[in-house]
Amino acid sequence: MKVVIRPIEKDDVPAASLVVQGGSLTPEGEDESEVQSYWDAVEETRRRRGDVLVATVNNEVVGITQVMVFPHFQHTGGWCAELESVHVRSDMRSHGIGAKLLAAAEELARREGCYRVQLTSRNVRSDAHRFYEAHGYTAMSQGFKKLL
Repeated sequence: MKVVIRPIEKDDVPAASLVVQGGSLTPEGEDESEVQSYWDAVEETRRRRGDVLVATVNNEVVGITQVMVFPHFQHTGGWCAELESVHVRSDMRSHGIGAKLLAAAEELARREGCYRVQLTSRNVRSDAHRFYEAHGYTAMSQGFKKLL
């Protein structure tokens, strides 16, 4: 199976949003018909030196991650990368696609001069935690969120 990791294109948005929806704990928050809203997020991410990457197999979107790059007030104003929405379609897991997405995201972070890449993963996602740990990520912090 040939996996291609590349920046998302606008035509990819409906399929990419369905990948997110399929892996989300709150799928009702996704709507593949809202292409422009998703695309606005892509453009803003790119304006800030990050990107949204997709994994494709036979030109079909099967994975996604958003890489947000930001200056950190600590570490002497060093740059960080935050990974969000790391998802691989359920029928395509365990084929190395997630590992390729992580590697591409980390390479983007390196190119942008980031000293660290970080992500959060919901407490109930024990399989995802094992995956991240197997790829060099360490659980170092407890994350907190408040919905507004």
